Amino acid sequence: MKNFKKDLLKVNIYDTRAEMGKAAAEDIKECILSLLRSKETINMIFAAAPSQNEVLYALATDKDIPWNRVNAFHMDEYIGLSADAPQGFGNFLKAHIFGLADFGSVSYIDITASDANAECERYAELLKKYPTDIVVMGIGENGHIAFNDPPVADFNDKKAVKPVELDEICRNQQVNDGCFARIEDVPKTAITLTVPTLFAGDHLFCIVPAKTKANAVRATLCDEINEKCPATVLRRHKSATLYLDGDSSSLL
Repeated sequence: MKNFKKDLLKVNIYDTRAEMGKAAAEDIKECILSLLRSKETINMIFAAAPSQNEVLYALATDKDIPWNRVNAFHMDEYIGLSADAPQGFGNFLKAHIFGLADFGSVSYIDITASDANAECERYAELLKKYPTDIVVMGIGENGHIAFNDPPVADFNDKKAVKPVELDEICRNQQVNDGCFARIEDVPKTAITLTVPTLFAGDHLFCIVPAKTKANAVRATLCDEINEKCPATVLRRHKSATLYLDGDSSSLL
């Protein structure tokens, strides 16, 4: 494992994706247990994407984590898919962790909400009631975090949760990840937690494997900190760690 810091961001690089996922899960577990020594419950936000498969599996199957003391949330959701659509992020997380571990509570963004703005307000109130302790996240091919693509990302966003239009790179990524057969099937709009909402988490763990993310990783660590690559904001966070494998770190 290689490690270094870029501004405030800790970066850990592993040879394989499996090693990366296992190490990230161990660090997240340690953080959970440490926080629960002084808190009765904690609040966590999870990303939903194939890039998170290894870390979610390791966490979900860890019998030493008292999940009944954890309140769970997710960071984005499509608008317009059916309630049982496997591509829905709530459904993905239910299959990979929310339905496998005995959480204290799980709060889903309603994929069937007819009023996206009202749903954003409802979820924002929940997040306000349960301030975020830990965020488990990834980075998109365009440098997005959650669905804050470069055209809509705002480091000073006044909203906690908002509806957004997805850019072409983001929608193509969903095809590249095998979530949709063709880009025409990918929704054009979604609900996302904003950059300040994610950044407000006390501890951020960002897991980014695969060759398809190499350009985004290079931009995250080498470009100026601004909304052209939303993930660059991680370099300003007091407790954030980026986990990479040999493929995603290949352009560094």
